[in-house]
Amino acid sequence: MLNIQKTIEDSKAVYTLEGRLDTVTAPDLEKDLKDSLDGIKELVLDFEKLEYISSAGLRVLLSAQKTMTKQGEMKIIHVSETIMEIFEVTGFSDILTIE
Repeated sequence: MLNIQKTIEDSKAVYTLEGRLDTVTAPDLEKDLKDSLDGIKELVLDFEKLEYISSAGLRVLLSAQKTMTKQGEMKIIHVSETIMEIFEVTGFSDILTIE
């Protein structure tokens, strides 16, 4: 299960994710992002309460990163050690801006 909280203010969108970003929940986040990123110059993903991310979740992040590279910036904040390890093993730590 994944809870998605979204705040959009001017050209900044903040997504707070809680739970698991996996094969079942990734399509929900992907659709939400696609529907919301028009005109967004700064995308912040808060992973403080994210417990797990699968390859399907990584694919959504990569897609969002490609979109945001064209129109602004994307960063991921509050990444747990477990998820940071996944980013490092997959090489995503080199692709994504993680604070």
